[in-house]
Amino acid sequence: MANIQDSHKDSMALNERNAPKDPFILFTQWYAMSQTLGLSEPTAMTVVTVDTAGQPSARVVLLKEYDSRGFVFFTNYNSRKGSDICDNAKCALLFYWGPVARQIRIEGVIEKVDPAESDTYFATRPRNSQLGAWASPQSQPIENRRQLTDQFEELRQKYEGRPIPRPPHWGGYRVVPTVMEFWQGMPDRLHDRLQYDVLASGEWSMKRLAP
Repeated sequence: MANIQDSHKDSMALNERNAPKDPFILFTQWYAMSQTLGLSEPTAMTVVTVDTAGQPSARVVLLKEYDSRGFVFFTNYNSRKGSDICDNAKCALLFYWGPVARQIRIEGVIEKVDPAESDTYFATRPRNSQLGAWASPQSQPIENRRQLTDQFEELRQKYEGRPIPRPPHWGGYRVVPTVMEFWQGMPDRLHDRLQYDVLASGEWSMKRLAP
């Protein structure tokens, strides 16, 4: 993987003169390259939320879909992040693809996706993952692992031979970006940084930041 980074750094410089005006176009280009090069877990992104006391919390989730509206992931609404989001819709995302010295930093607000969209995705999950969404009281204290496995087995028997519905406490969130920053590492440490900010009109402005 180190060879990927060494051989591509010089040719991947970011230039504000020819960068797309729409940051989603640039994200798509970078994301496609991460897949083409076979990078490990290119969909992994850090999600940062903040609670009512101003305490930030970060964890890695998987990007499941994106379009011009934003970036979607799925989780338990009763989790730590779900509780934070309920109280404070502001959040941040971070993608980091080390082998190509790239990261994408995103700020924005978060909203639940339409229930039908959550239903559709839940139906595609492996059956054990569906059962796990029911069995785990995510982020809540439990006595031991046996509590989880017993609940899982009880649910397995309950739904044996029939479809498993989506739990009401489980579904998707969409991060609607207001800021998207693209960082390209360079050999001389004079890294390229382009930041896009959404305007009141819905258009995007772009500026270069010092590394």
